[in-house]
Amino acid sequence: MSGTVYLVGAGPGAADLLTLRAAKLLAEADIVFHDALVPPEILTLAARAERVAVGKRCGRHSTAQRFINKRLADAAREHRIVVRLKGGDPLLFGRAKEEIAYLRTQGLRVEVVPGVTAALAASASLGTSLTERGVARSVAFVTPRAGTGEAPSRWLAAAMAADTVAIYMGAHDAPAIVSALAGAGKRLDTPVVVLEGVSLPGERIAFGTLAELPDLVPGAGGPVVILLGEVYRQQVALSVVPAKAGTPSS
Repeated sequence: MSGTVYLVGAGPGAADLLTLRAAKLLAEADIVFHDALVPPEILTLAARAERVAVGKRCGRHSTAQRFINKRLADAAREHRIVVRLKGGDPLLFGRAKEEIAYLRTQGLRVEVVPGVTAALAASASLGTSLTERGVARSVAFVTPRAGTGEAPSRWLAAAMAADTVAIYMGAHDAPAIVSALAGAGKRLDTPVVVLEGVSLPGERIAFGTLAELPDLVPGAGGPVVILLGEVYRQQVALSVVPAKAGTPSS
């Protein structure tokens, strides 16, 4: 038997932000290999599947990528529908390329199901566009993080070239991010918004400037995305989060 491995985007966390296709595959899956940050509410959609945690967390024990690759291939030889469930979108700052390449060398079918990435969910929570006519016409999704043995990230050049910047996996590097951006000429009063646990009930939002970034990031907890750019200046000045449906406005 040879099944198909589906690399599925779990989105930012809220179960109702999954695509219809993602929800359907989870319901039909025989086995699901999921990231550490996928919430239980999403995993419950895979009611009939065996669920295997293979997540990676900074500074914590994690499953080796080569082992994940082999588990996926072995599962595809035993099951019809294998889901590799990844936070956000599978093709943004994940290891999807390695998994896809390995599965194809094994002659196995693999398909990708997109998901909502954190920067887009954060923009929805803020009610602020990543772009704005006359203010921001370019957006960069960057991360300063680079794995062992990998070339250094060229995130700084991309961040300096874009009007709006979304920084992933940068909470632990906040002081270095400020130093690098300021050293490259970014103004320290550039507006910054830090969001933790986007789309989830405990979502946390902090407003400030680039100079204040180290004080805005949480010490631990859910995944964090850092947004900076002139599109946030008015919102940072007022420190206002739009009321969501069903939530009384302040």
